[in-house]
Amino acid sequence: MAMKSALTAAALASVAQAGSPIAKVISMVSELQADVIKEGELSQKEYVEFSEFCEDRARAVGHEIKTNKADVETLSATVAEEESAISALNAKVDKLTGHIATADADLKAATDERHKEHEDFILEQKELTTTVDMLVRAIAILEREAASGGASMLQASTANAVTLAQALASMVQASQISTFDADKLSAFVQEAADDNGAPAASVYKSQTGGIVDTLQDLNEKAEGQLDDVRKKEASERGNFELVAQALKDELRFGNDDLTEAKSKISASSERKSTAAGDLQSTQNDLKADLGAREALHHDCMAKAASFEAETKSRGEELKALAEAKRIIKEATGAASLSQVSFVQVASGSSTSMHGEEVESQVMHLVRGLAHQHGSSELMQLSAQMSAAMHAPNPFEKVRGLISDMIAKLEDAATADATKKAYCDKEMSETKTTQADKTNEIKKLTTRSDRMTAQSAQLKEQIAALQSDLANLAGSQAEMDRLRREENTVFVRVEAELAKGLTGIKLALKVLNEYYATNGAKAHEQAEGAASGIIGLLEVCEADFSKNLAQATGDEEQAVEEYDKVSKANQIERTTKVTDVKYKVQESKSLDKSSGELLEDKKGVQAELDAVNEYMSKIEGECIEKAESYATRKARMDSEIAGLKQGLEILETETAFIQQRTNRHALRGHH
Repeated sequence: MAMKSALTAAALASVAQAGSPIAKVISMVSELQADVIKEGELSQKEYVEFSEFCEDRARAVGHEIKTNKADVETLSATVAEEESAISALNAKVDKLTGHIATADADLKAATDERHKEHEDFILEQKELTTTVDMLVRAIAILEREAASGGASMLQASTANAVTLAQALASMVQASQISTFDADKLSAFVQEAADDNGAPAASVYKSQTGGIVDTLQDLNEKAEGQLDDVRKKEASERGNFELVAQALKDELRFGNDDLTEAKSKISASSERKSTAAGDLQSTQNDLKADLGAREALHHDCMAKAASFEAETKSRGEELKALAEAKRIIKEATGAASLSQVSFVQVASGSSTSMHGEEVESQVMHLVRGLAHQHGSSELMQLSAQMSAAMHAPNPFEKVRGLISDMIAKLEDAATADATKKAYCDKEMSETKTTQADKTNEIKKLTTRSDRMTAQSAQLKEQIAALQSDLANLAGSQAEMDRLRREENTVFVRVEAELAKGLTGIKLALKVLNEYYATNGAKAHEQAEGAASGIIGLLEVCEADFSKNLAQATGDEEQAVEEYDKVSKANQIERTTKVTDVKYKVQESKSLDKSSGELLEDKKGVQAELDAVNEYMSKIEGECIEKAESYATRKARMDSEIAGLKQGLEILETETAFIQQRTNRHALRGHH
């Protein structure tokens, strides 16, 4: 900065030669010094404020850059993670689609095969049922004819009925059975004979009783085949139902997994899209922040260079003014001393009287300032001035005391202003740090509390799932117990029914054989009773067969229902166990993260405690307890102004004395 006024010694000399008062020149220089100092204080204050702005702005921009960089890394990782997840899920969808298609094809093939097997069973059962029915009717007819002594049957049984075919032909001729039934029976008999590996003619006897026995044997065989066919159908149906249920479960689970995978793909795609958009926005913000930091650095450095140049220029100007002031004082001081001494000797009492008035006026001014501001330093200055009045060259001595006091007060004012700027800067930065640390603690506390709450909620869910698993295990155990009891009862009932059915069949066989062989010998009453017993046994046989079939069906249905519910329970248990596993992992992760946040919070709290301690120290050092900076500055300005006024009075008086001395000197010369 260019100097406002460069008062050199030569200029001052010319002014003095022109008759300008030296005191006025010194006063002007002092005022200019005060203006330069005041301008420096204002510039210093503005620079301090600008520096604080630069620091605050740099800190804020740095924090934004750091945050944006961290966000860029996080968002980039999120995008990559979601892309990987989508790729894995797409592969899973392809795999599930293939498995579902295979299972669906297997189920369709198994269903078609089951339909074919069932159709074959229906056809075979119909044929065997028809055969059994024909055999039963043929046996009944033969037994009835044998009992009644029919001519055709007797003839067939004695002379011509050497084969079962002949007997059947005789029954056709007697219109007792149809030709179709006879052919079917003959074919069945022939097939049975071929299966036994013996000629048909050798199997049968020529008696009617032998034919009946043969037909009964064939009937038992047909019933056995029918029973085998039905058991085979039941077995094949059971196997199909197991396979079909397994394939249906596989399809259901596969479709559920496929739906879940597609849902996850949709969610991952949405998260990826959101993260990608946020990433682009954050990258733009980061680029803008980097540009803002560069521009801020440039502006702050330019301002610092400008302030440094201004401060240097202002220092040089103050140095020049001080040098000029010193030169003026040195150039005029010796002459003043000799002239004042000469005037004091030559002028007599009137001059001394005028000097005493000036002294009294200046001392009154200084004392008034001391009383006004309660300043011990000014009171001490007043005492020093009073003592100096009795010393040689009192004006010069008093002027020096006042000038020294002014310089001391100005230095104190400058130091006070510097300390004020330092205190303002430190307290502002410390308050900002306090706010940052407090906000950081709040954020850490909020995040930790949120994680703790989420962990507690997960633990409640885990407890509920574990309770469900316990209930499920208890329910399955109870089902297992009931199934064992039901199976035990079924095994016992099945054995009893089978045993009873076997006994009834054996009794029927014995009675039928006896009455078929000895029917002619039995008296009429016995034959009637036997018919009733046989009929009752046949009813019992039917009931036992029906009960056995019913018990077997009930057992199969109970097993099927048990297997179905057990499989569903197993699926539910697997799902809940998996949920518990992942929720436990997530809860532990949340607890760990919450603990880390609490440790971070402790560290930040320690930093905040240190900042608070430093803040207390700064407040104790900087906060005015007796008077504020503004009050203190106003007091110092008032004291400096008053002392300058006193100095101006002395300088004016000195100039007046010099003028009078010069006039006396001229008159003496002439």
